[in-house]
Amino acid sequence: MQVSRCRLTSRILGSIFAAMAFVGSGAAMAAETLGQPAEWEYKLQRAATPVMENIIWFHDFLFWLITLIVIFVLALLVIVAVKFNAKANPVPSKTTHNTLIEVAWTIIPVLILVGVAVPSFRLLFTELDVPKADLTIKATGKQWYWTYSYPDNGKFEFDSLLATDKQPRLLAVDNEIVVPVNKIVRVQVTGADVIHSFAVPSFGIKIDAVPGRLNETWFKATTTGMFYGQCSELCGKDHAFMPIAVRVVTDDEFTQWVAAAQKKYASAPSATYASIGTAAE
Repeated sequence: MQVSRCRLTSRILGSIFAAMAFVGSGAAMAAETLGQPAEWEYKLQRAATPVMENIIWFHDFLFWLITLIVIFVLALLVIVAVKFNAKANPVPSKTTHNTLIEVAWTIIPVLILVGVAVPSFRLLFTELDVPKADLTIKATGKQWYWTYSYPDNGKFEFDSLLATDKQPRLLAVDNEIVVPVNKIVRVQVTGADVIHSFAVPSFGIKIDAVPGRLNETWFKATTTGMFYGQCSELCGKDHAFMPIAVRVVTDDEFTQWVAAAQKKYASAPSATYASIGTAAE
């Protein structure tokens, strides 16, 4: 009987350690992924802009704050249940008030809320106050794809549709947005038919595309690579199939892409970044 219990205990502990290792490996894979979601991801996507870095900091700050509050409240409940139950205190206390405690439970929550509000408002102002842009892109949401134009670079325009023959699944597109690294990009967003939402998690941007209205957001990508997003407003039967793909390149690569795109998108709207880059070379 004792041996069986030992075996059962060892199996349970082994299962727990295996599960922890599996989750740990998933977390490691998530940490290595940039610009797209990952399996077993339990946190926000890695930041690729200063705004997203602030969002992640604020998220972590709130997480630890609410964790401490939960632990404190749980400790109070346990103390009350153990120390002030009917068995431990057959004669209940007749205390009606305590000035110090009443002042404390009023002042401390106010201070906590102020501590949350200050960085929250600062982050909101940073997101909504669009700085002077180095590049402007207009994104128009349609059922069920995006149309992008570059008014600062020859006013060319192209459609971006889901590419079913590319990876990652449901995120790859035939024509990506291309922007230079370390430049402030202003994105003007509108809708052509119904309300859509332009969202790229790694950039920390999400803004509605409303028909008849021009909304603005911005980002400054600090690293090159491919970054993915999706329409984040239910817009019809193919809402899940209108992804957003942003390729961040160097200044020289962007200049070459713009020169080629001004010609290619007019004659071959389905040309991808790869084919334009090859033609430019």
